[in-house]
Amino acid sequence: MATANGAKSPSKMVLFYSILLTFQYGAQPLISKRCIGKEVIVTSSVLTCEIVKVICALILMARDGSLKGLAKEWTLMGSLTASGLPAAIYALQNSLLQISYRSLDSLTFSILNQTKIFFTAFFTFIILRQKQSIQQIGALCLLIMAAILLSVGEGSNKTSSGIHPDQVLFYGIIPVLAASVLSGLASSLCQWASQVKKHSSYLMTVEMSIVGSLCLLVSTLKSPDGEAIKRLGFFHGWTALTMVPVISNALGGILVGLVTSHAGGVRKGFVIVSALLVTAMLQFAFEGKPPSSYCLVALPLVISSISMYQKYPYLDKKKKKV
Repeated sequence: MATANGAKSPSKMVLFYSILLTFQYGAQPLISKRCIGKEVIVTSSVLTCEIVKVICALILMARDGSLKGLAKEWTLMGSLTASGLPAAIYALQNSLLQISYRSLDSLTFSILNQTKIFFTAFFTFIILRQKQSIQQIGALCLLIMAAILLSVGEGSNKTSSGIHPDQVLFYGIIPVLAASVLSGLASSLCQWASQVKKHSSYLMTVEMSIVGSLCLLVSTLKSPDGEAIKRLGFFHGWTALTMVPVISNALGGILVGLVTSHAGGVRKGFVIVSALLVTAMLQFAFEGKPPSSYCLVALPLVISSISMYQKYPYLDKKKKKV
């Protein structure tokens, strides 16, 4: 949509956020690998990331002036509806992914995990009545093909652990598919809250980070990480460099909210798959690991799918006649 002076600022903002998120997602694995030591307790880095995310979001809210009217407009019920439900769904999704990851080889897990793109499009249609054109459905198919190729390239050297078929089905395949359904539902609910309920993406980031942190704190009561924190201390193994991936991940969380709010959950799927290509290129640049043949085949598929999805949006025939 053009502004009064003819500039397409919203479209440019979406493109800018998407590019930033693509590079953040793509670079995050390498940054984490180089800056976070193996002795760092995972829960401590995740909780610190959520705290940094809340601080950054509050600063941005203060900058755009939305923080001032928050006390008058904010309600507990509105917060629970807009952010509490998606946060709870994401927490359940993460638990299911942890269960499935133990029972599936990396390749099968990665391929099944890509079905969340389809489920996002499905729930976007159910909740927001956002339809896809035939060409856009084709673009989604190309994107999932690219994601599968990238997953094959990443996991082809990792073999299955010989787990019993029943365990693979009930503790591997079913949980990861359920997690994909929940991911699509939560992403669509976030889009609904921001686009229909006009809930600020920054406020949603704050609320979801708080809910997620509370869930994580409860889990530490009986988790190995909780015991490790009690025994060794919260910042065990940390260095000054540990904050680099923590801050990067926090900023990525804010960008996810902005992309979902302005562009939708389906386009966020395009960003995530594109980020896999960025990771492959960065690995080649900084570690000398050349992209696999699967990655080279996936590259034109991703470019084609993005171009096709943008070029052929769904057009309502009734509105077109009017």
